[in-house]
Amino acid sequence: MNKLLWIFFITTGMVYGQIQESQFQKEIYHARNRVLPALVHIQPIISVYTSGEKQHTMVTGSGVIFTPDGYVLTNHHVVENAEKVWCTLSNKERITARVVGSDPETDIAVLQLHLKELKADSLPYAYLGNSDSLQVGQIVLALGSPLGLSRSVSMGVISSIDRYFPGAGSKISPYNLWIQTDAAINPGNSGGPLINLDGEVIGINARGVFMAENLGFAIPINLAREIAQKLIQKQNIQRAWIGLRFQELHDFKEYLNNPGFQGVLVAQVLPNSPAATVDIQAGDVLLAVNGLPLHAEYEENLPAIRKIFADLPIGKPATLMLWRNGKHLQRKVTPIAEPFAISREFEVKDWGMVVNNLNWEVYQAERLPDFNGVYVVGVKTGEAADQAKIYSNDVIRAINGTPVQNLEDFKRLYQKEKHQSMVLLELIRNGTLHYTVIKQTTSN
Repeated sequence: MNKLLWIFFITTGMVYGQIQESQFQKEIYHARNRVLPALVHIQPIISVYTSGEKQHTMVTGSGVIFTPDGYVLTNHHVVENAEKVWCTLSNKERITARVVGSDPETDIAVLQLHLKELKADSLPYAYLGNSDSLQVGQIVLALGSPLGLSRSVSMGVISSIDRYFPGAGSKISPYNLWIQTDAAINPGNSGGPLINLDGEVIGINARGVFMAENLGFAIPINLAREIAQKLIQKQNIQRAWIGLRFQELHDFKEYLNNPGFQGVLVAQVLPNSPAATVDIQAGDVLLAVNGLPLHAEYEENLPAIRKIFADLPIGKPATLMLWRNGKHLQRKVTPIAEPFAISREFEVKDWGMVVNNLNWEVYQAERLPDFNGVYVVGVKTGEAADQAKIYSNDVIRAINGTPVQNLEDFKRLYQKEKHQSMVLLELIRNGTLHYTVIKQTTSN
């Protein structure tokens, strides 16, 4: 091939590449322009509790307007314990918003902008896409306010559509898989939109990995939409619970030498739970619930199983089909409301302490006989609770002889009894019953 022909091919390839690159650039601009005007920089003033008393601090995060009447999607952890929320819009207007609702277990929250404060004539909003249609390798953009820097765009691809995080802890949702992307997601991006090149929101940015380069995770928009609709409709997001911990079946069916076996393995039956009362045992394999077949071959199948059980009607018996030692059995179990749902801490000002609903760690550490009570988060030095020798992680079971079932019960009884000069508290500490008296020198 002569030199002129080589030059022709190289030049043609460069021109074609430039045309293709130009078209790709236009797609990026199109997607950016559809969503960036709806991006919100969020600055909540949150209450934090240190040594038994309330303090305030300001944090930063992101959100996206998704309705014309000013509803904003963001993360629960962005607005958790927020007492006031400031939002900076794309036109630089800074207005306040209210927290419509928040769901800690999916890390989704909804705000509503106070549109009476808005000076602009119209409000831009983004369209929500379909996260079930995502593909690995698909190009996406992450929008947000990383490190407090407003209106940032980063580009990457979807690395995984079914990333699973085992265990529990901050921002770990038990009911969904995660979208993994190499588009940069840094602190402050939380709550911002992950979008496709059609300019549709397909995820809510939730977390990055510290000291890892371009490793970020987003909540699928289909789950975020489901939770947001319930929060806007003022539905109480209360999940059913029967007290089972599940495990994938893969190794177990290999052990049984039964490659066609389907179901989900029961790894643990929690004490005092509905499942414990109907003879469901660790090592059983659940085959179906209310006629719906169950199968968790691998651990990434577990969130869908948990969600099936969490969506069961509370108080209505469910029929479980299970396998045990080669036999098929049937059990009826009545789900209760999840006893350790995450809740907001409550400052007991008159007594100088902070309390909250029970969690798994306290329940297990204190060897509680049931799920009733609240636990002490912190005690302020020198106040009435401190003088009564109340300590962190003490579980308050009764006030002046009246049982405390949960935080709402505690608040009601506290308001009734707080003006008394002496109040008797029944506690459990280190698994042992303990009594103490709150003494107040003045009536509040």
